[in-house]
Amino acid sequence: MTTGLLVFQSDFGISDGAVSAMHGVANSVQRGIPIFEITHQIPQYNIWEASYRLLQAIGYWPNETVFVSIVDPGVGSDRRAVVAKTANDHYIITPDNGTLTHVLQFIDITEVRVIDETKNRLPNSGESHTFHGRDIFAYTGARLAAGVIQFEEVGPSVDPTSIITLPLKMSSIVEETITGIVDIIDRPFGNLWTNISRVQFREITKQYGDSIEVSISTDGRIIYNNIMTFGRSFADLHIGEPLVYVNSLDNIGIAINQGSFADAYRVGTGTNWEVIIRKAPRIVYE
Repeated sequence: MTTGLLVFQSDFGISDGAVSAMHGVANSVQRGIPIFEITHQIPQYNIWEASYRLLQAIGYWPNETVFVSIVDPGVGSDRRAVVAKTANDHYIITPDNGTLTHVLQFIDITEVRVIDETKNRLPNSGESHTFHGRDIFAYTGARLAAGVIQFEEVGPSVDPTSIITLPLKMSSIVEETITGIVDIIDRPFGNLWTNISRVQFREITKQYGDSIEVSISTDGRIIYNNIMTFGRSFADLHIGEPLVYVNSLDNIGIAINQGSFADAYRVGTGTNWEVIIRKAPRIVYE
């Protein structure tokens, strides 16, 4: 390990001292260790979003960066604390609760080790069972990033296929109709980011300005059905108009120009939020 970069994400928020405590632990391991944040605004207990946010960020960081992700509703239980090594030589330290789902699917995980808490735990914290983010994850992450320990010293190796994953749905196209899901909400703007790729979308249209029919449903109930424009950017539409666009991850987004689509229609995320997209039929007036 040579980079020494440590990146945190959690559902802790920033209204108390939890994040600061993790920074303090890391600096106690190595003063001045470079620490960065993905976000600490993951909705509480939302493992799906933690998994997605890791995928969203990880590819832009140098090899051997150490990520610590703490969304841990099972803290203090017998769930495993693990360090995963990705195919791109990043390290992710997290509860084994589904947080690794998207990285495993779209990047791949080559090695996993269970943290040996007898060796890799903040000294004198053994009787505390509710802040493993500080006592185990941040502490082990800092030691790994600083080179105090090597990956092999984290703990015993386990089969990567043994890690817990959340259900995923892949997008599909049948007869110029694409079916996908709402992967995430682009906060704070409220845009919907789907799992439909630009490449798939280009199979039904390649022309900006085309009319696209969009249907959104959850648990079999249609929440939204309308025709909107395929825009290159938000500036292509008037304020308040809906649009389909290619987002920064090269997937399809659904938005209201200068408005929150998610809030307007109370849209959530995950495999039970289905999106169906097709090119709108032309209306011919005689």
